[in-house]
Amino acid sequence: MLTGQLEIYLVGGAVRDGLIAENRGNLDDSVAFEQGAGDRDWVVVGSTPEQLLQLGFKPVGKDFPVFLHPETKEEYALARTERKRGQGHTGFSVDANPLVTLDEDLSRRDLTINAIAQDDSGNLIDPFDGLTDIQMKRLRHVSPAFEEDPLRVFRAARLAAQLPGFTVAAETQALMSTMSARGDLRSLSAERVWQEFVKALAAPEPARFFEVLAACSGLVDWMSECQAISGSAVATFNPDPQARFALLPLAAGQHRALADRLRAPKKFLQLALDQENHLASLSSWPRVEATVLLDLLGQLRATHETGRLQSLIGLVESRAVRVKLANQLIPLVQQLKSVVLPEERRSKLSGSAIGEALDEARCVYIAEFLSDLPPQS
Repeated sequence: MLTGQLEIYLVGGAVRDGLIAENRGNLDDSVAFEQGAGDRDWVVVGSTPEQLLQLGFKPVGKDFPVFLHPETKEEYALARTERKRGQGHTGFSVDANPLVTLDEDLSRRDLTINAIAQDDSGNLIDPFDGLTDIQMKRLRHVSPAFEEDPLRVFRAARLAAQLPGFTVAAETQALMSTMSARGDLRSLSAERVWQEFVKALAAPEPARFFEVLAACSGLVDWMSECQAISGSAVATFNPDPQARFALLPLAAGQHRALADRLRAPKKFLQLALDQENHLASLSSWPRVEATVLLDLLGQLRATHETGRLQSLIGLVESRAVRVKLANQLIPLVQQLKSVVLPEERRSKLSGSAIGEALDEARCVYIAEFLSDLPPQS
């Protein structure tokens, strides 16, 4: 479209998601779109950085000619081409001269469904037949340049998780297998892999991420612990990616190995470890021994702050049990704060004996609390 002196096109996820919505008749609430509600990206054709700066655009980033609109703050990128010159995601030479065409810019994108542009009249520029692939629910690479960025293997798998019903084209799956076998994925940084991984965990069908990667041996280098994960084994009742990470069906110690390799935020590993150590006890509520519960609350430091306990409750699969925990255990934790030793007894104790006596008193309180709960149906 022409806006003032600029030739601008809407591109990427906003176009793709709109077309998916049109082809479904309405938005499917189960779809976790890549861009997020309202986010739009634009390509500017036939312009220069100097012209955008004169119009008030603000440059962002150092590697690519991307600018923020002075009012909407949306991203506007100069049409560009790229050539692979070295290792890693920065190993590209970028050409963003005014002669670069829209088709040339679209040709550097990963998948055909992401290589569609739209002008101000709503007309589609679709040189790689991405609309047909949307209608066929197919993820297909634009060109052999797909293999220049190994992260695209993880992106394709992540989109399979985000777009229910979409499958990877056979030729794309074969190219991904070639890239994996060649060791291309090992050149990626842990941070970039983690970003795709956590987006996939938040998707409607996270199991598809593992299935697509397993089919091309893409789990070997970064997520070897996940190779045996099947679709039915991925818990989706809690949409939080932190919860889904903790609930991945991994053996003891594998959550830590995976989190360390991908440099996951500490909170992801903490919840996973809490799940390994304590979820079984909470899931059986209120059929839990007072001593076990007191130890659990102590390790979670629940009487100081209930955040870890609340997150752990969110991992309990049974909604009925989660409700009981919220209505019974959380009040119990608050009540435990008021359990103190009589001054006469406390004055006769010192050192660790004080803490032991307090634990004993709290254990008695918990046992009485549990015994007073209504009988279980």
